[in-house]
Amino acid sequence: MPPRPPPEIVLHAIELFAPLGAIRAKAMFGGWGFYCDDLFFALIADETIYLKADEQSAAIFADAGGAPFRYSFKDGRTETMNYWTVPEEALESPAEMLPWAREALAAAIRNRKKPPGKRARA
Repeated sequence: MPPRPPPEIVLHAIELFAPLGAIRAKAMFGGWGFYCDDLFFALIADETIYLKADEQSAAIFADAGGAPFRYSFKDGRTETMNYWTVPEEALESPAEMLPWAREALAAAIRNRKKPPGKRARA
């Protein structure tokens, strides 16, 4: 059986993120994850696009009215991840999405895990 094609929102997100470079989408945990140059920087859950943030950038998303990604466990606990929604206008075109996607990619770069055994040079 051939794999199902990605949903329309995934194709739209790939188009929105295209100015960043080579984008790869992968189905995961009932949603989709997005990579640019092997950096995980965005996800889709429940038909909503979320972009990666960190301590340095989360306030930018919050100040623009974004909401963090939250998920619930079967036991009722909830967890919040540092992925945020973007303003509605960012969902309309690659040009509008570009500054937000760049912010997410920068957070992914800042938080990239170093391979074991590699030390930063002084």
